[in-house]
Amino acid sequence: MYKKGDKVSVLDEAMDGVVLSVQGDQITIETQDGFVMTFFVNELLKINDSSNLLDSIRRFDVSEISKEKEIPKARSFVKEKKSKHEIPAPEFDLHIEKLVPNKRGMSNYDILTLQTDTAKRHIEFAIRNRIPKIVFIHGVGEGVLKAELDFLLGRYDNIAFVEGNYQKYGQGATEVFIKQSAM
Repeated sequence: MYKKGDKVSVLDEAMDGVVLSVQGDQITIETQDGFVMTFFVNELLKINDSSNLLDSIRRFDVSEISKEKEIPKARSFVKEKKSKHEIPAPEFDLHIEKLVPNKRGMSNYDILTLQTDTAKRHIEFAIRNRIPKIVFIHGVGEGVLKAELDFLLGRYDNIAFVEGNYQKYGQGATEVFIKQSAM
């Protein structure tokens, strides 16, 4: 790494010098003041001679620099494939705040009854109008509304239901598939 004639600087002291000899990990230098001193390799820093511009340019690795300047490729995300004619499934938010302007004065029983009745109306509408899929957004909470919704959906023969798409809804949704019978 170091050879005779290299210009060096001592790391912990304000002195520079020229390498006189290299013996293993010890380097003997002559300081600018004319003193001869010995240092370990890790105590010195090589000073590049800036007068020789061509040597400085040759030290650069152009391929490394071009890699640093390269624009990173955009990450790809898996998206649901949809046909151009596919109509998105209707989503119904069963949170009480979305159903009534003010829930003050309503008991938990009243709230749950209103939410399940709303879900039942939407299911019946979807069956009558041959809508193949609907989504109920019920939230996570304590799971009371989800349990009631599961019980309600389980009473229909022509309905299958699964947890909603986690990427889109998190854990607070149920997707309902309505099996259409031939008329």
